Amino acid sequence: MKKFKFFFNLDKEEKWLNEQSNEGWELYDKKADYKFREKAHSSTIKIDYRTFKSKKDFQDYKTLFKDSGWEHIPGSKTSGKQYFKKIEKSASADIFSDNFSKAERYQRMARVWASLAMSYLVILISLYLTKIVDFQTLLNPKSLYLTPGLWDLSGSSFWKAFLFETPFAIGRGFSWLIIPTLVLLYIIFAVKAHYHYKNALLND
Repeated sequence: MKKFKFFFNLDKEEKWLNEQSNEGWELYDKKADYKFREKAHSSTIKIDYRTFKSKKDFQDYKTLFKDSGWEHIPGSKTSGKQYFKKIEKSASADIFSDNFSKAERYQRMARVWASLAMSYLVILISLYLTKIVDFQTLLNPKSLYLTPGLWDLSGSSFWKAFLFETPFAIGRGFSWLIIPTLVLLYIIFAVKAHYHYKNALLND
């Protein structure tokens, strides 16, 4: 079974995954969507948030949890979210030793989003300085239309030529807007993650 949902709050995601597990659906993979398989016995699911510089560090991380009774399921070296299921009855009830270490996962998430925002901001500034991006086109979109004599046409001739070239004009002049959009989204995500971090500390 596959399900598509988006969670920013890791606690809410954990709760939902455990509800699915209690209904007999065990998580075994997670990419764009969640992939479940039927299982008679439910498993406790917990989520951490970490990225790793090397495969060895990532493998050591998974091994440490497995030795503690928790098996790593979805998650890659760079995915951020790391999913675990409890495989030993004697294992601790949580993968975190205290609320502070649990809250820290949101802080790590905030750093990743902030880093992405800064990276795309640098790209945007570089494109502007090299004149690949021209902010003035926002004020003068007519300059993006290259059909000779377009603005001297009228009636159906104008609309045919205008509508034909508009997709090219948008791609020519506004495709770069995806970059500031991503910068804004990543900043919002970083702020939200930091908010969850602070909120988790207050509930400690």
